[in-house]
Amino acid sequence: MRTQLAGEEVEFRPDGTLFWPSESSLFVADIHLGKGASFRSQGLPVPPGSTLATLEKLSLSLDSGVQRLIILGDLWHARQGKTAEAVEQFLSWRSRVSVEIMLVEGNHDRKSGQLPVGSDIQTVPDGAAVGPFRLRHEPEPMDEGHVLAGHLHPGYGLDGRGRQSMTVPCFWITPGVTVLPSFGTFTGCSRIRPSESDRVIVTTGSECREVPISRLAESSSC
Repeated sequence: MRTQLAGEEVEFRPDGTLFWPSESSLFVADIHLGKGASFRSQGLPVPPGSTLATLEKLSLSLDSGVQRLIILGDLWHARQGKTAEAVEQFLSWRSRVSVEIMLVEGNHDRKSGQLPVGSDIQTVPDGAAVGPFRLRHEPEPMDEGHVLAGHLHPGYGLDGRGRQSMTVPCFWITPGVTVLPSFGTFTGCSRIRPSESDRVIVTTGSECREVPISRLAESSSC
């Protein structure tokens, strides 16, 4: 789904990424590598495979039009999740990916320690400018530029007849800030509380669709 954002044409993609065609740049938020391993280190019975699944999903997102990947925080979930296996999987993936990668550190990244040697990732400061956009992890507006952020794992609640209810990931566009959905395969989402001045674009994994303002409703965690 293509639309205008901060005067630029951008594409909201079904996988939860945001593509900026004129700069061949792909934005993604909240990857949370090693989350399953982190949970298992605490004795929780979480099955393995989420890190590899997330990396495979990310590979599919990096089509031929992408030359730069910009991660809006929380590449890694926790220090305990940086197991030898998870790091090996990540570095193997990185060796096969030729795009430039930039990272704005999120709250989980700061607690996870330094990036593995060989990551070849440029860490940029919070609020760094890229064209008309400002790169942040937490979605706080700035005096200049349109903020792109993550952190909230936004989701939109769909309620049907018979009291059926489900929550799907969404892009949440507020004045001055766009929040991307979480990308990781083991992250979940939280229902948002949009206002009438906001835009909400839901993604089912196969399509993106903007929700009419009249249908926006308040919500809670999923």
